[in-house]
Amino acid sequence: MIEKALTSADVEFVTTLHGDEPVSFHVLLQPRGDQADRLLRAIDDVALGELDEAARERERPEGDEAAAPAQRALQVSLAALRAAGSEAEGRLIEDHPLDALKALVGEVKADEVIVLTDPHYVEEFFHRDWASRARHKVGVPVLKLFSHSKA
Repeated sequence: MIEKALTSADVEFVTTLHGDEPVSFHVLLQPRGDQADRLLRAIDDVALGELDEAARERERPEGDEAAAPAQRALQVSLAALRAAGSEAEGRLIEDHPLDALKALVGEVKADEVIVLTDPHYVEEFFHRDWASRARHKVGVPVLKLFSHSKA
């Protein structure tokens, strides 16, 4: 599960986690949520000392306007994973993210889930981040990773 396009460092990181063992990726990406999510993202930006990012939160597309950029980010990520020699397929999340994740885990009989995001300190503090919540829902190990750099 990702929230933005994977960087080359992210691709290298996730494709080498299991050494030479062949892996396939089933990527879920959720387009940016509604305006209520902006406050949490802005607080996270301030906590990270990224005041410019916090100020630009209002300029980023939300809701329906976020679908096209999210689709491009998904395609870029899938192409990068394939270029690194992995099998990869994916889709945008249209429903509740954890329900979609649980359904996918059952559908593909996943061995583990990787949640790769930027740090979200407010949500993490209260264990409301995707990885913490997924651990109680999906029935397989959940590995939480932070993106290596900005996409």
